[in-house]
Amino acid sequence: MAWVYLVAAGILEIVWAYTLKQSHGFTRLLPAAISITTMIASVGLLALAMRTLPLGTAYTIWTGMGAVGAFALGIFVLGELASPTRIAAFVLIVSGLMMMKLSATA
Repeated sequence: MAWVYLVAAGILEIVWAYTLKQSHGFTRLLPAAISITTMIASVGLLALAMRTLPLGTAYTIWTGMGAVGAFALGIFVLGELASPTRIAAFVLIVSGLMMMKLSATA
């Protein structure tokens, strides 16, 4: 169940990052409210996952999912730059996440 919590927390991490961007510095109420709500929910689910999973694994997966998801949304939804260097960084992050998952004992 810890992995389910962690994946849900990672998805919410992506949502809050995206809505934070859409809030324009907390000047737009609805995206700001969604961002704050999903931040709290994401951290809460991370805390539940950490009851079982090691700190290093849980935190790395959580932040990595957020980074990879925000990167993908930036490119595919917001039209941000997809340079070879950024794509290489993306591949390295995903590789690191896979290695953390494979090395997890819980």
